[in-house]
Amino acid sequence: MNLYVVWIHPRPRRPSACAAGPAGTSAVLTDQPDRAVSGADVLVLDARLRQSLVAVRSLGRRGLRVAALETRCNVPAFASRWCRRAFACRAGLATDAYLACLERVLASAPARVLIPSHDGTIALLRRHRSRLEQHVRVALADERALALAINKDLTLEVAKGLGIRVPPGVVVHEVGAVPVALKAIGLPAVVKPTESWVWGKDGGFRVASRLVTTPAEARDAVAELTCFGGGTLFQQLLTGRREAISFIYAGGQVRARFAQWAKRTWPPLGGVSVLRQSIPFPQDIGDQAERLVREIDLEGYSEVEFRRDADGVPYLMEINPRLSGSVEIAVRSGVDFPNLLYQWASGEPVQEISAYAVGGWMRDLQGDLSTTIDALKERGRPGVSAPTDALRDFCVSFLKPTHYDYLDWNDLVPAITATADFTRVSVIRVIRKALRAGGLKAAS
Repeated sequence: MNLYVVWIHPRPRRPSACAAGPAGTSAVLTDQPDRAVSGADVLVLDARLRQSLVAVRSLGRRGLRVAALETRCNVPAFASRWCRRAFACRAGLATDAYLACLERVLASAPARVLIPSHDGTIALLRRHRSRLEQHVRVALADERALALAINKDLTLEVAKGLGIRVPPGVVVHEVGAVPVALKAIGLPAVVKPTESWVWGKDGGFRVASRLVTTPAEARDAVAELTCFGGGTLFQQLLTGRREAISFIYAGGQVRARFAQWAKRTWPPLGGVSVLRQSIPFPQDIGDQAERLVREIDLEGYSEVEFRRDADGVPYLMEINPRLSGSVEIAVRSGVDFPNLLYQWASGEPVQEISAYAVGGWMRDLQGDLSTTIDALKERGRPGVSAPTDALRDFCVSFLKPTHYDYLDWNDLVPAITATADFTRVSVIRVIRKALRAGGLKAAS
């Protein structure tokens, strides 16, 4: 396994291209190449994700030494002025090679706290947690609580025991059970994996929920999501407002609360939020979410998602026991969850936050563009806006005061890096599509 190295010089701060180092060596990205190698207060994993950049900025601004790790080089978090050191390893996510890379990084640059944000990384850390925690504190709840929170079926069972509404649904383990599920739930429906990360014979991979509108789509979705064992949740489709409650829970006390709603997501139904707003703490789902977190004893950070029906009645969707992609709106509103998570994981006293700003908007422009394009492609599908509505809403969103993911006027290079990467990927997709179309014409 090779660990790639990138040096950032004082000006400009943008990373250069990766240069391969000798196999088995450690690699460091720093703004001063001649500075003596030292450890870090926190190592942020999954540096390509939005929430990882938020964590790097949040913790770096507080004077903490922040390092980041990813499986490639040109990611926004590496370009942040607050990223003191960056590590890129050429290894598949959630593989033994990735684990070996992580252990080499921790050996060469010891960190106090490890913050993961991707389902695959968390699945790998859970498998080797006792070994890793001999060297670093992992910012995750204990295994018992984590197992309940990550498994949607188990989460919903706990919720039902507390009297919390859950979407009507049945568990389906094989394609042969689809007709029974269709009879019980009907169409359209949502087919969800019980866990988002699945281990197969060749490693692990992330699986996502699927909207199904025909029996054939239902059979295909169940076949895909159960091919490595496990079950799926076959649930009634709810298309009302999606709201989320975030907590820091420590020592039997909720130290901070935050609420938001997602106006648009990508993919359009059930994906990550790309346009969201901070809202006053809703008493109904707020109380339900807090009871659930307390029952599971889910310490650290968690985001509890609800979906309302056409009458405004809330139903529990799931819990995310890790920093979520939408966390920046909480930070901008006055609830610095990455810092609170670090305080909890490091054993420091956790600050209590009782209020936050409401009404602020946060937008992931790249994701919002993607969901608008998808709305044009998927016209007529349940939960998808009509093309004219999607285009109008996309344009109108520019007229309201809004913060944008990646964009920080005191730390601009990550936004430039994210834009360049999005443009590069988009151009490659267009070229590939044109080549495929040309090949088909030639064949005919």
